[in-house]
Amino acid sequence: MSRVVLPYGDTTGDGAVQLSFTLPVPIGGAAREAARQLCLKMNLENPQVVAMRDLGGGYTFFIVYARATRGVDLDAIHVPEVSAPAWSMQEIDRMVAEKIGRPVRVVGACTGTDAHTVGLDAILNMKGYRGDYGLERYQGFRVWNLGSQVPNEALVAKAQEVEADAVLVSQVVTQKNVHLSNMTGLVDLLEAEGMRDRVLLIAGGPRITHELAVELGFDAGFGPGTLPSQVAAFIVQSLLERQER
Repeated sequence: MSRVVLPYGDTTGDGAVQLSFTLPVPIGGAAREAARQLCLKMNLENPQVVAMRDLGGGYTFFIVYARATRGVDLDAIHVPEVSAPAWSMQEIDRMVAEKIGRPVRVVGACTGTDAHTVGLDAILNMKGYRGDYGLERYQGFRVWNLGSQVPNEALVAKAQEVEADAVLVSQVVTQKNVHLSNMTGLVDLLEAEGMRDRVLLIAGGPRITHELAVELGFDAGFGPGTLPSQVAAFIVQSLLERQER
């Protein structure tokens, strides 16, 4: 039996939604009606423009209340996710010492014009995220955090210099899909240098999914809320699997 769900507002299944958007039209009655008709074309019922603001330059911002008419079947949804064991920092360090026998080398950066290092630092810096220590605190890891706005060429050069086991890329800036060109460009460079098969390539960011990362040629993609131990466990598990081949 399928489980179809609709948005919840006042009562279960009432389909109530709130959405906001901008149209390239001057504020006024025609703008309000354009916003309402746009929502109707989205299959939303009874759209009500509850607020609109002039943004200048012939643009208007809208907030609309409406009701969704179509639900989603939860049982038909499958989301590809990274498979990583729930290992603690101590367990990971012990496995690295006993089964790999040397520190795992990790290089990370925000590439291209991206200057947002919060996510990268949450994974790599000692303090970590939500009480979960970053990779710099692990005894079994050596980490090079190159920071922000790093060209793909510089990241590849550093990975080559330190013989990195894993390369981490954080992508927050996604306007006009610049993150996609940054990511595919990195894959191309690693392949050109003959390094792609030797390194684990991992991406992270608010619009990064595992499915997208794999599609672009990466080994894994981690989204918002990822803990450092999840990334560390994935790296170590993958390296151990490679040893067994």
